[in-house]
Amino acid sequence: MTTEQMEDKVRETLHSVALDRVRAPGDLAEQVVRRRSRRRFSQAAGAAVAVAALSAGVVFGLGGGGAAEQDRPVRPAVSPQGWKPWHSDVPGVSERGCLADGSSLYCGGSDFDAAKFDANTGERLWTVEVNREGDGPDHPFAARDGVVFAYRNHTARNEPGGDYMGGTDLMALDAGTGDVRWSVRMPQDDRGDQAAMLINGAIWANTPSLRTMSALDPLTGEEKWRHTWDKGIVCERAVLSGVPHLACTPDTEKAHDTDVFRLDPVTGSAEKVTTVPGRQALIGTSGDRMVLGGLKADADRDLRVTTVSGSGKQSSHTYRTEGQVANRNVVGDLLISVSWKGEASVASLSTGKTLWTAPVGVSMPDEETLTGIAPPAVSEERGIVYFFSPTGDLSGLDLRTGERVWRAHVDMGRTKFRLADSPQVLLYEDVLVARNGTTMVSLLPRTGD
Repeated sequence: MTTEQMEDKVRETLHSVALDRVRAPGDLAEQVVRRRSRRRFSQAAGAAVAVAALSAGVVFGLGGGGAAEQDRPVRPAVSPQGWKPWHSDVPGVSERGCLADGSSLYCGGSDFDAAKFDANTGERLWTVEVNREGDGPDHPFAARDGVVFAYRNHTARNEPGGDYMGGTDLMALDAGTGDVRWSVRMPQDDRGDQAAMLINGAIWANTPSLRTMSALDPLTGEEKWRHTWDKGIVCERAVLSGVPHLACTPDTEKAHDTDVFRLDPVTGSAEKVTTVPGRQALIGTSGDRMVLGGLKADADRDLRVTTVSGSGKQSSHTYRTEGQVANRNVVGDLLISVSWKGEASVASLSTGKTLWTAPVGVSMPDEETLTGIAPPAVSEERGIVYFFSPTGDLSGLDLRTGERVWRAHVDMGRTKFRLADSPQVLLYEDVLVARNGTTMVSLLPRTGD
């Protein structure tokens, strides 16, 4: 059964059952299908949570020097000018997640597709109401040059049979006012990390058809160019130092090799740069490198990771995973993972060596729940990797050694379980913003506490 046939079967099944407290069964079907579509490659690579939780565009020069040098101590945290601890718990504003951009937070919730907060004070500055319902897993995903990019439902109307018509628009908002500058309709309800991304001079979006990525002018939404791949091919999308790339393989049950293409950010012309053996999952990006992963057939606990540069240069290493992975992140030269057993590990992408393994320092949620641990977040300046559990536990481990240098617990209240919930820990200079459900807490992590 192909991927398209499987997704059609998922839709058919979900449309045929009544689910308690779900206002739009049709929309839920699309949510589940797009979640499955985003996760199927990462699951093949041993990830229990979609790598959609990755922090897009966060790239540090770690692992070969800089903040990870052994003789660099963890420095004390310094609060930004004008910052004070704050707490927010307003339903409908932030439960779909947030984006940190300088001293601003851009969030999404069930009542608002976008809401801007002052990261210093937690004050809400403007909001953009949802078009009908806001129950998806998406939130504002990028900001540049005074423009914020987010998604919204294309329409609030129903089909003739009564089901919600659905559809997704990519929209650009004025960062100062929240006014909608432009919107473009997308061909499906996929609002994952690869549906739209910033590239040099444009926003690269899955529009106007399923197998097409187009470069849109970030100020007007006007199409600059488009690239379409063949039917029966599935392509993962990544941006390396502002340049768009595709990792493509036939969409069949039988595993095939993965071809990597570089697209010119000005013209969209495609050039094949290399072929990676086997079916690959996009784990993340690191500057000019795409990080791909795949399982060895004879050892499910071995994760084969291949980095591919923009010029096509490959480097592969095999990593041993101790138990199922709850979440992972790529930060600079480091692959940072957390297992459901509560073990954190940091490995070098360049050498393939595991630098350290240590207790993560937070209470792990139940592996059977859909709400997992937040993706690890790194402060390059402080040399600390932070972890956050939806239970409210926070910890900071020394990025060089794995030694725990800080821990705390914050009251996250009684957050109601939602399909789209996923905890986050965001960085604003040295300040942390821990978010889960409707609750956000901003605090300064002081070492030695």
